[in-house]
Amino acid sequence: MLNNRYIKSEWLLILALLTALLVSVRFGAVDINNDEIFSALKKTFAGDTLTLNERIFMHIRLPRAVLCVIAGAALAVGGVLMQGLFRNPIVEPGLVGTSSGAAFGAAFYFVMGSVLKLSTGQWTLPVAACAGGMVSTALVYLLAPQGNGSKNSAVPLLLTGIAVNAVFLSGVGFLSYIARDPQARSITFWSLGSLSGASWDVCLIVAISTLTCCLAALYFAKQLNALAIGEDEAMLLGVNLNRLKVSVLVINVVMVAVATAFTGIISFVGLIVPHLLRLVKGADNRSLIIHAALLGGVVLSIADLTARMLLRPVELPIGIVTSIIGAPVFIYLLRRKSYYF
Repeated sequence: MLNNRYIKSEWLLILALLTALLVSVRFGAVDINNDEIFSALKKTFAGDTLTLNERIFMHIRLPRAVLCVIAGAALAVGGVLMQGLFRNPIVEPGLVGTSSGAAFGAAFYFVMGSVLKLSTGQWTLPVAACAGGMVSTALVYLLAPQGNGSKNSAVPLLLTGIAVNAVFLSGVGFLSYIARDPQARSITFWSLGSLSGASWDVCLIVAISTLTCCLAALYFAKQLNALAIGEDEAMLLGVNLNRLKVSVLVINVVMVAVATAFTGIISFVGLIVPHLLRLVKGADNRSLIIHAALLGGVVLSIADLTARMLLRPVELPIGIVTSIIGAPVFIYLLRRKSYYF
């Protein structure tokens, strides 16, 4: 069981998450006060007609804030899983091809979906993103030279990830080139990241995926802890390495790809959040998964609020904000001599 220190930190993160959520729904291109928020909630349950600001809150601002929290949790937990699996804190889902593959899958659906009659309702987009993310991540894993247990074994993985990312992003570029204007705009959304497409249906889909995958991730947390001391040692402890690797990759791909399907590519959340938590909480994946889900929601909510407020009423793509913050952190980690487990 987690001790009182972990429980207290969880409550602090929950408080920070609720605060970020409240601030996020209040401020934007149109500010909404507390009275309008309470009135909108009351009228919605009573079935009364909403005013303009109340409709903005219920149908635009609140779904966006909820999606932001869920997507942040998905990206952060995906980072924990990838760092635990590859035993390296500079790995994130985007670096091993998941995000670019998901973007390619979604772009392929946008451009070729009507031609190939690929439509299964609201699940078509996340299924296409999952398929692309699964293929790209599998390629990175299969093509990367296997390490020999040295500390540098993650370097070939990252270099392979860069190459696979380039291939899939070039595919996204080609699809953008042949796309019509509406399709091209949808693909551009992918490359920059945005939460403007949030709705209650989207929140439900991403919530189901994220919650299910987080529970599955907690199931494999102890095995990831055993893997941290080495593959041979983990095998002696009874860990089935092949099953663990495949299971964790599938969990990561499904969780990140479904979130990416509706938010576009949002980089570095899966890198920054787990690394900060490791510095503070240590390397126990059981607590890292829980805390990453909470802190990921806080970080992405702050980034989304920054994107909406910095040049308002103009909205910056959230991927730009996270990249501006995350890129210097990534460079700092690369320059450290002890960034490997």
